[in-house]
Amino acid sequence: MNIQELTQILIDCGIEQNEAKYEIKLLLEHFCKYTELDKACGEKLSEEQFYTLKEKVIIRAETRLPIQYIIGESWFMGEYFKVTPDVLIPRDETEILVRKAIELINNNDFKTVLDIGTGSGCIACSIAKNTAATVLGVDISSDALGVALDNATRLGINNKAVFRKSDLFSNIRDGEKFDMIISNPPYIPIKTTLSPEVMHEPAQALFAEENGLIFYRKIIENTPLYLNKNGYLLFELGINQSAEVKKMMQDNFAEIVVIKDLANIDRVIIGKFIK
Repeated sequence: MNIQELTQILIDCGIEQNEAKYEIKLLLEHFCKYTELDKACGEKLSEEQFYTLKEKVIIRAETRLPIQYIIGESWFMGEYFKVTPDVLIPRDETEILVRKAIELINNNDFKTVLDIGTGSGCIACSIAKNTAATVLGVDISSDALGVALDNATRLGINNKAVFRKSDLFSNIRDGEKFDMIISNPPYIPIKTTLSPEVMHEPAQALFAEENGLIFYRKIIENTPLYLNKNGYLLFELGINQSAEVKKMMQDNFAEIVVIKDLANIDRVIIGKFIK
């Protein structure tokens, strides 16, 4: 058996050809320390390296465990973030949310940010790394918070990205106020059929009642207690949710803006708190 045959194993289990080739490259680099330069220089894989590669390919093909969980990290906002099956895998669409947050924070000299449902901490850590703000990331999952803390430590920003266990606002202290509240909440309607890879991700971070809208409603209802006047609320959106979320925000927010992703889907919504 050779690398081409291992690649075919991935293709045969339903992974697109170019993606399969890319995943083989990731596995080679991560587990075998074998790069494109090694290949170009004519370096050969040892038997031990090939066995390791084959082992990981079989796991990927038989379980459809996402490649990010197999290698234990995911690329986001120019950094590698630790990921485990306890957290969502960071996605390109979420970079739209984070880049807009960073722009608003830097333009308004904001100092305090609350990230609700922080998961891996990729949002909180990216904001803390690229602004002068301190970010509090909260999550209901202790295991997710452990991953987030590890990521803050890896990036050397423990003093700027801090984490706390909280069910939405349940553990936000009296008097705590923020210049920005940001969230990529669970927004997939319950019983939605997803790919085998996505089904490995934590259900409580994916699915939401009220046709995927319950966490938007709960956060919007409580935001006036914790957001400073003229501060901003930002959400990532699911498909066909922008109109309903905008309607929820209209009583307390002005300058509501919806941003589309590269697929022309409404992906981020932003509102300025005016009450």
